[in-house]
Amino acid sequence: MTKKNAFYAQSGGVTAVINASACGLIETARRHPGKIGRVYAGRDGIIGALTEDMIDTTAESPAAIRALRHTPGGAFGSARYKLAGIDKNRAQYERLIDIFRAHDIGYFFYNGGNDSMDTAQKVSEIAVQMDYPIICVGIPKTVDNDLPLTDCCPGFGSAAKYIAVSTREAALDVASMARTSTKVFVLEVMGRHAGWIAAAGGLAGEKAGDAPHIILFPEIAFDAQAFLSKVKATVDKRGYCVIVVSEGVKDAAGKFLAEAGTKDAFGHSQLGGVGPVVAQMTQQAFGYKFHWAVADYLQRSAHHIASKVDVDQAYAVGKAAVQLALRGKNAVMPIIVRKSSKPYRWGIGEAPLSAIANQEKKVPRNFITPDGFGITGACRRYLLPLIGGEGYPPYRNGLPAYVTLKGISVAKRLRKPFVI
Repeated sequence: MTKKNAFYAQSGGVTAVINASACGLIETARRHPGKIGRVYAGRDGIIGALTEDMIDTTAESPAAIRALRHTPGGAFGSARYKLAGIDKNRAQYERLIDIFRAHDIGYFFYNGGNDSMDTAQKVSEIAVQMDYPIICVGIPKTVDNDLPLTDCCPGFGSAAKYIAVSTREAALDVASMARTSTKVFVLEVMGRHAGWIAAAGGLAGEKAGDAPHIILFPEIAFDAQAFLSKVKATVDKRGYCVIVVSEGVKDAAGKFLAEAGTKDAFGHSQLGGVGPVVAQMTQQAFGYKFHWAVADYLQRSAHHIASKVDVDQAYAVGKAAVQLALRGKNAVMPIIVRKSSKPYRWGIGEAPLSAIANQEKKVPRNFITPDGFGITGACRRYLLPLIGGEGYPPYRNGLPAYVTLKGISVAKRLRKPFVI
């Protein structure tokens, strides 16, 4: 393949380190000017490609691109927008190829989760059908840590660190006031079908009796009686009870405890907040005073307490994506390979998008204690290395110094607009 431009897009919910992947990709591409021309980024993800609204990263200084490594959020904008199957909406895929052809794009890098890998796979398929030569490489990203084959997902380590630290600190607060005030504290975390973030809350406790006393996983059907019995026994013995609950906890019938009855852009059930639901259960049963908190966007944007391991891995998969593409690897995703846990050593491998798209990796049963309310030693050994080290940003005047890019637009070449 002769020298071609590249297109990069961020997809779905952003993380504290997704921009580190962008940094790794752009810096690596700039080291190969004879093989890769300009790197264009979709403004607001794949929407930017469909509407021919792209950012020319060539206009950004080396210092600005370097600062992406420690800046949270999505520097180019992201979107929750799932392309339907080729047979259902072929026009969208043909539009992408038209855009790529018009801007001489020979590399497509899609930075996202399960649905995004499916899109990258389909783009590689339609390109063959339309006889357009393009290399498609997925870049893993999700705080949910639910992509298969890769040992972990960039974005998860920093979210896990935030939840573990927040759980420990909130527990100290509750413990100090429990005699005359709050008896139950509930922290709601992300995780629709996989309880990896909830499991990370378990790292806050190091010995028997430490908080969190209860973790509620999507993988374990919620049993109200068992839950309330555990709460009461904990308060009777410890004086208080700290609970970490995943947003996706379901009852034995498979219904979300906090289902709001609406759907998001990907067709997933919109959840309405499980934290207050379980907190109020404890009050109704025992009259306990409670407090609850929802980590929400805070857990996925907290670069001020980022894991260095996570930052390094996010950068590494961005770099590896370019290296794979230059080797002619198509419809693949770089993955993180664990070589040992203690000391923690890892490397980069690769996997086909077809084996990753629309698949979910859940917390295995042997990572959850027999009673369903905690994490095992095996889970702790898996999780601890991922929150290792401090990948903090530089500070200025007491606040993190993050970068805002120029975001200069690429001139449009197609006359026909595309309506989303």
